[in-house]
Amino acid sequence: MKELEINLDENPFINFQSARYAMSARIDVENLWNWCHENNKSFFIMSMGCLMNAINSVPELKRRILDGKAIEYDFLEGVSPIMDENEGIYREMRVKTPQEFNDIIDWHNYVKKLSEDILTGKKEGFFIDMDKRDLENIVNMSCIPWVDFDMITNCTVYGNAIQPLVTWGKVNENFEMSVSITVSHIFVNGRELGYFYENAQKEFNSFE
Repeated sequence: MKELEINLDENPFINFQSARYAMSARIDVENLWNWCHENNKSFFIMSMGCLMNAINSVPELKRRILDGKAIEYDFLEGVSPIMDENEGIYREMRVKTPQEFNDIIDWHNYVKKLSEDILTGKKEGFFIDMDKRDLENIVNMSCIPWVDFDMITNCTVYGNAIQPLVTWGKVNENFEMSVSITVSHIFVNGRELGYFYENAQKEFNSFE
């Protein structure tokens, strides 16, 4: 991480009761959808990879406040719930960024095995108190594949939480998928959200 030369006292949103806000938009996922079915890969895992890359492409989304100072992480890892509906098991996993692997297939296989190991008890899942998640270089990610939603709200532990939350939904008949992101206005404005969606679309388009 690096410390930023930002005077937080001059930030117009620093003393808001809640500086959190959310946006939802649809992304064309046809390329990735077809690629996953043709190559027998998990669309859930690959979508997570695309969205993690998009998050890490926008510096403002990697910023936090630690000990009263503005900092920027080099990268954010992903934390996502996973479940085994048949066994009624619900856990969380923390995954490394795709850039730490030779290629996206290696990363996909790593995430798939990690998920299986956690759900079968071979490895412990990720756990940290909700009010301490801002202290970690993570983005909270969640998929709701049963609903083609237009918008979604998220729980807020405290109003000035910074950690981004990303939620994506069901792919509709037009191969469109809603992606929602919750951020803090302390660091993130509409332009940065525009960059996030633009880069996310590029990630999903990159699979031929």
